[in-house]
Amino acid sequence: MNHEQIMAYGLRKPGTSVRYPFDPAMPVLYVGDKIFALLGSYQGYPSVNLKCDPDSAWLTREQYPNVVFGGYHMNKRHWNTVLLNGSVPWEELRDFVDESYQLVIANLPKRVREQLAVQ
Repeated sequence: MNHEQIMAYGLRKPGTSVRYPFDPAMPVLYVGDKIFALLGSYQGYPSVNLKCDPDSAWLTREQYPNVVFGGYHMNKRHWNTVLLNGSVPWEELRDFVDESYQLVIANLPKRVREQLAVQ
């Protein structure tokens, strides 16, 4: 699993775009004007920061110790960082991306959500 695969998967979702607000080498996936995936690196490994349900984030961190942890440079209650070192299966990582996207969509204004549903 790598950044390109995550970007390709994320960009297939309605209303998504890629921007580089922090660094030209750090792509960020947006839905509307909100971030749902930040592609970076952590301790030499490619990584992705994804929004997560704060009530179940700890479970994912327990399931993948030293691979999934509180969001690096993010609100650690609402974001996880996932190292892309092959420890998390693609299917599970895809579910994490889906969850992040859905959590962000849920907090967008109703008008924006309705526009995304039409597309």
